[in-house]
Amino acid sequence: MPGRCRDCSDAGAGGVPGLIGSSGAGPEAAGRSQAGPGGSRRSSGSMAEAHTEQDGVSGAPAAPRYRAALHPDTWEQELEAIPMFMKRCPAEIDAERQPELACLQSLLFDEERSPAELAGMYKNEGNEYFKEKDYGRAVAAYSEGLRRRCGDAGLDAVLLTNRAAAHFHLGNYRSALNDAIQAKKLKPTHLKAIIRGALCHMELKNFVEAIAWCEEGLQIDSEEKKLVEMRAKADKLKRVQERDARKAKVMESKEQCQKEILLAAIKERNIKLVLEPSDEEEEVSDGLAELSLDGFHSGSATGAKVHLDADGNLSWPVLFLYPEHEQTDFTVAFHENSRFIDHLMVMFAELPPWDLEKKYLPNNLELYFEDEEREEMYEVNPEHTLLQVLQHKRYFVKAGTPTVLVFAKRSPFSKKYFSGKKVHRL
Repeated sequence: MPGRCRDCSDAGAGGVPGLIGSSGAGPEAAGRSQAGPGGSRRSSGSMAEAHTEQDGVSGAPAAPRYRAALHPDTWEQELEAIPMFMKRCPAEIDAERQPELACLQSLLFDEERSPAELAGMYKNEGNEYFKEKDYGRAVAAYSEGLRRRCGDAGLDAVLLTNRAAAHFHLGNYRSALNDAIQAKKLKPTHLKAIIRGALCHMELKNFVEAIAWCEEGLQIDSEEKKLVEMRAKADKLKRVQERDARKAKVMESKEQCQKEILLAAIKERNIKLVLEPSDEEEEVSDGLAELSLDGFHSGSATGAKVHLDADGNLSWPVLFLYPEHEQTDFTVAFHENSRFIDHLMVMFAELPPWDLEKKYLPNNLELYFEDEEREEMYEVNPEHTLLQVLQHKRYFVKAGTPTVLVFAKRSPFSKKYFSGKKVHRL
């Protein structure tokens, strides 16, 4: 695992390439130093080089030439690449491109150190990452420390607790809780581990467990402010949670009762339902409980669903399909005693934009439903009510939404559509 640079202040001037040039005692020295951007110093060339000809004038000094210097335009970036001046260590260190960093890393995490020393150094590294809010690297550093198996229960408990804190800030509450549990096993009186575990239970909405952890910590320190406040908050939220659970149970019971009444009304009308999803069609049989529990969906894709009104009448969501134009209409609440012609008069009071031939007029339409099992078509009398159609011996309601196919009378498309199918006409 990559290490981090710590204190490189012992590095001498010559140990940082490109930063400090050679300097002399005075003007007579072989090289001259001059301050460059950022306070670094640049070394000039030799005196012989300085007294070359310029502009044709013999003996005129040439402009000073600097070697291994920081460029005026990029000196900040170049300075950042020098280990002593780095603000952040790279995630991966390339020994060929960054030999200075690789050297420092090998010194810092020398495998000849004892496991306890290495674990402690990884703990410190993780703490630095944590301060910088780089929680991912903090987790990695603490994990490296734990892999050293130093045998010091106290140090391992600290590493686990610190890793739990880093996981917590990453939103990994279960991982954080697992670390807090392990830390508490190693050191039962480790208050920070107990506080972290209680916080994890709070985030996971395990308020009963959070209270238990708080009480355990308060036995160690009865005046710990965080635990006192968390204990009170957890108790309040636990009561709210229990109240909401009771309300949900009452609502669930009420909804189940209403559904059973609804299904009883459907069965009473001898309407056949298909359970979805299903590989094969299944008709309503004697098992009303089966329908209420195993897949009957009375809601449509739009959220509309069959319902029973105060007078005991059913209203259904109904889907109208227009195969010739690949269009649909959806009626949210089609009263069971309403006639199809009444709905068609409203739906086609104005011609739809896709009916360019103006064929879809209320009195020029044919309605059908399809028996997919037998591949047969049944014509629907527009004067019939929805209930009369649903009570047909071969009509099956799928997923709580009756479906009707609509064609223009005697259209070539309908003849082609019916090809190969048996059609039961009025």
